[in-house]
Amino acid sequence: MESSHISALQLKHAGIERQLHDEMSRPMPDAAVIQALKKRKLRIKEELVRH
Repeated sequence: MESSHISALQLKHAGIERQLHDEMSRPMPDAAVIQALKKRKLRIKEELVRH
C-alpha cells in the first residue's frame, strides 16, 4: 500500500509540474497561480521525502 501512495504522490507532483510549465509558458503568467502551484508541489515533495 505504501508504494501506491508514493506513486499517487509522484503522479500529483508531475501533474503540478505540467500545470506550472503551462502557466509559465503563457504570454502573461499569473504570479498568484504560479505561487500556489509551487506551494502544492513543495508540500507533495516534502511528503515524498518523509516516506
